[in-house]
Amino acid sequence: QQFTLFSRKDANSALLSNYEVFQLLTDLKEQRKESGKNKHNSGQQNLNTITYETLKYISKTPCRHQSPEIVREFLTAMKSHKLTKAEKLQLLNHRPMTAVEIQLIVEESEERLTEEQIEALLHTVTSILPAGPEAEQKKNTDDVTMDEEDPA
Repeated sequence: QQFTLFSRKDANSALLSNYEVFQLLTDLKEQRKESGKNKHNSGQQNLNTITYETLKYISKTPCRHQSPEIVREFLTAMKSHKLTKAEKLQLLNHRPMTAVEIQLIVEESEERLTEEQIEALLHTVTSILPAGPEAEQKKNTDDVTMDEEDPA
């Protein structure tokens, strides 16, 4: 099952989300494991290294907790926001949690978005895209820290 986030005009150039890259590399790794073709030549070793390093990095991003259904729901919800494909992709990949992060992702956000639109965008992102256990743990740690600092 091939899941494509954005329609392709040129088969060689497409915008891929971190989720799609993660799925593609995970599937590739499984296929190579099943076929037993792992380290036959230096080209294959280089591919294995690139695959390993990319998966290692990308598995620490929000895409680790996404699914095709979540991505579809997110993109459907994004239709009401006037953003470019690249901006939607960055929101999906980075899962911003503050207005400042949204302003950094959306080009010329001061001219294009009101504070209310930024808050609505933030709500859409945080309500649809899963935070993952690390973010929840950090949030709980921050809450405890805040409680400890409060002398009342």
